[in-house]
Amino acid sequence: MSFDALFERLYPQLFRYLHRLTADADIAADAAQESFVRLLDKPLPEKEAKRWLFTVGTNLVRDGSRARTRRERLSPTIRHEVAEVEAPDREVERGEEVAAVRAALDAIPERDRTILLMREEGFRYREIADAIGVRESSVGTLLARATQRFVQEYEHGEGHGDTSG
Repeated sequence: MSFDALFERLYPQLFRYLHRLTADADIAADAAQESFVRLLDKPLPEKEAKRWLFTVGTNLVRDGSRARTRRERLSPTIRHEVAEVEAPDREVERGEEVAAVRAALDAIPERDRTILLMREEGFRYREIADAIGVRESSVGTLLARATQRFVQEYEHGEGHGDTSG
């Protein structure tokens, strides 16, 4: 398969995964593009290319997050402003749901978040195992535990905002 065809087929999936991982479309797009740029120098069979791209994308996001955290710690006056847009009730509710899911994802360990998001993108256990450096036979247990942690965090977050009796 040509590089262009591979890009057309895998970029949307990689971007979607990275966007879910970061909750930032710009960071996700940058990491996805950089992953493909690095793939140019590393001709791989299509099966291996997908796994490699997702691993590289995850690492780029992780490294970028660390750098942003350092910058923010060193320069706390820098603020990222988000444009507020009025939305109908459904969009507000959806936004609240997305925020609750994002908060729960952010509250669980990075490996759990990676496992859940890779599984959501349709990765097989073998591919997840290779990406996070564990045995394939461990993925099912790790996925179940990650799901349990996510649900606990999500439910905790939902109940946390509830001030009724």
